[in-house]
Amino acid sequence: MESWWRAVDVREEWSAHALSCEPADRPATEATITALYAMVDAPPPEFVWLDSPSAAVDVLPPSGPLQFPCPVENRIASLRSDLRIRLEARVGRHPPFETSNPLAAVESGWPAKSILDPLVHGALQRSIRESVAGLIRAAIGGVELGLRWLGQHDVDWLALYDVHQRVLDTRFSPSDVAQLQLWSTLARSCGWWWARGNQCFVTERPLVVRMDSDRLHNAAGPAVAYPDGWTVHAWKGTRVPPWVISQPTVSAITSERNVEVRRCAIENLGWPAFISEAQLSLVAQADDPGNPGYALQLYDLPYSGSRLLLAINGSVERDGTRRQYGLHVPPSFSDPVDAAAWTYGLSGAQYALLQRRT
Repeated sequence: MESWWRAVDVREEWSAHALSCEPADRPATEATITALYAMVDAPPPEFVWLDSPSAAVDVLPPSGPLQFPCPVENRIASLRSDLRIRLEARVGRHPPFETSNPLAAVESGWPAKSILDPLVHGALQRSIRESVAGLIRAAIGGVELGLRWLGQHDVDWLALYDVHQRVLDTRFSPSDVAQLQLWSTLARSCGWWWARGNQCFVTERPLVVRMDSDRLHNAAGPAVAYPDGWTVHAWKGTRVPPWVISQPTVSAITSERNVEVRRCAIENLGWPAFISEAQLSLVAQADDPGNPGYALQLYDLPYSGSRLLLAINGSVERDGTRRQYGLHVPPSFSDPVDAAAWTYGLSGAQYALLQRRT
């Protein structure tokens, strides 16, 4: 049990680095990247500092052609890939994990990779690489940015091998430990970076990062903001336009074509306010047989030519609440139970037999 919680502590330590809004440690960053350049037989680069990943769009040269010798970015990518292959081979020597009590396995001294992957790597991959870095990349748009490294957002794999060293006493080769330390230093020191020949482009860390559990979320402003003013807005892990957060009006909502953006805006405004301000008329209401204790409400949607089924989620959210959500259904439905059944591909009679829907 103690080993389990020590692993969690290491994971949270790395999560704090990933979400840090402190200014980049430029001397440490430049010295570390210079060392990586040296490991692939490249001279020290000229450093170009950027105030956000988006700023790279206008200044970043394309990746070099694949030729001999390979461009420096490809050599650095291979350097890290080879390191991870060696580390993976080393930690994979633990005995197979076959027990109904993973905590006992941890305490016994041989917690298998199958335990640590979801506990450390998987958790940080969801909260940092996918939620934070993923939404930042999506906000930049479809621009091809080529080979890049994520600095502080590269913590998922680093934390995993750190746990193996600090909690499980796994021994890596001295050369691998030295290189692992270089990548770890970058995760503690800077944002995203690109190696391009004799130049290296490095971004500052953000000024603001707001999370709800393991998702980017800020109901009062940008979820991520960088020193140059570039921002990313997010509602419970979904990237949204700024108006969804600052001014979720009925007119903006009804003209929005993206169903997920529309859902987030309505949740921010609140379903009661949306129904009132949009002047939706209630067609019918019924108890939800798939979610006992909650009701289904069916409304006319004059702006879309369909009807809106308002329901309560059958499962509990991360914060312990149940999300209220709306589904567009054909205008032919007048019974909320039939409408709910249609969303599952069932008849009303079949849906009424459900014990609990999700």
